[in-house]
Amino acid sequence: MTAPTTTRVAAVDCGTNSIRLLVADVDPATGTLRDLDRRMRIVRLGQGVDRTGRLAPEALERTFAACREYAGVIREHGVPAERIRFVATSASRDAENRDDFVRGVRELLGVEPEVVTGDQEAALSFTGATRELTGGHGLLTPYLVVDIGGGSTEFVLGAERVEAARSVDVGCVRMTERHVVREGRPVDPPSAEIVAAMTADIDAGLDAASRTVPLERARTLVGLAGSVTTVAALALGLEAYDSAVIHHSRITLAQVRAVAGMLLASTHAERAALAVIHEGRVDVIAAGALVLLRIMERTGAAEVVVSEHDILDGIAFSAAEQGAGKPL
Repeated sequence: MTAPTTTRVAAVDCGTNSIRLLVADVDPATGTLRDLDRRMRIVRLGQGVDRTGRLAPEALERTFAACREYAGVIREHGVPAERIRFVATSASRDAENRDDFVRGVRELLGVEPEVVTGDQEAALSFTGATRELTGGHGLLTPYLVVDIGGGSTEFVLGAERVEAARSVDVGCVRMTERHVVREGRPVDPPSAEIVAAMTADIDAGLDAASRTVPLERARTLVGLAGSVTTVAALALGLEAYDSAVIHHSRITLAQVRAVAGMLLASTHAERAALAVIHEGRVDVIAAGALVLLRIMERTGAAEVVVSEHDILDGIAFSAAEQGAGKPL
């Protein structure tokens, strides 16, 4: 009997805004991955971290509730403990009480969460986004992969391997909390002054990224994560979110500029009425769209190739190739 070539893994990506699960059968030799279960919950783990430096109790409980759900899914699919990998990113890196988070995850999932560095996060994002772009897509390299998260954005330049990477503290939640929320309430829609302040903050992050990553060398811009995919859904005029249509779509600079302008000029109620925007992103999507717009303007990208495969897929490949608990 021929031995199976695939490895069943569970990957969890816990970011500032969302926590996501992927259970998949992975074949590292061919670079293929077959989804068995892929899901996402908005938990806003990074709620208030930029201001307080701590994970809020209610944010921890929302995250632990999602972990309980994910533990059940992982058991149902029979994933062995050594093939579960839980990666935590920006918010838990920054928090003084991250030990509370680590302890809770360990108790619920039986695995030690890995609070990765920005550079590790960037490399995982690059693997997940580009593993399937290596042939047949007609895209020029090097790629510049940008993963716009809630607390940070990762910039990774490379072709078959990572050449340069940098994580900067510019994300949709962080920008919203830093600039749009005033005296505990959002300015809705944000004023021109607020948009200008956000833009200056984003540009400072781009300046920092460019000192490590030669952004001007990019031949193809690949955009990841919820802000990018939501902007794509709006640009494509979708009435309902459709990942199959969004994956590998190409959205022009003009389309991104139009969507960002619309979101920044809209109220919370107007954004909430757009069915393709997840309810957990309604209050932060305008900032996320602005981050994407400024990246495209800075790099001179005429379009962004949108990928539904990102750090979560990179974590899954890593779990299959290295095994949980080993350094990323």
